[in-house]
Amino acid sequence: EEFFTRWVPAAIASDPARRARLVDAPIDLEFTLEGEGGGVYAVRIRDGVMHGSVGPLADAQLRVRTDVATWRELNRGEMSAPEAFLRRRVHLHGKLLLAVKLHVILG
Repeated sequence: EEFFTRWVPAAIASDPARRARLVDAPIDLEFTLEGEGGGVYAVRIRDGVMHGSVGPLADAQLRVRTDVATWRELNRGEMSAPEAFLRRRVHLHGKLLLAVKLHVILG
């Protein structure tokens, strides 16, 4: 939960290079992490600022679904996002171009 509500927004806010990669258009993303310790999280980007919250979005432009173990592997750098997608460990629904932009922004 803190990853979405505190860590990512703070990391983006403190990193000029990441902030510069944010697009001007509003973006609404939803992440579903399945399994123990998971949940549903929302990320909204407005005017170069990222806000995270707990719970689903009715109007998400991109929905990302994975299990907690895969999410942890991605965050530790043990697996790349493209590899996880190709192995069908990450499922995307919506505007797929946003997934590419998200990967560039979050690193």
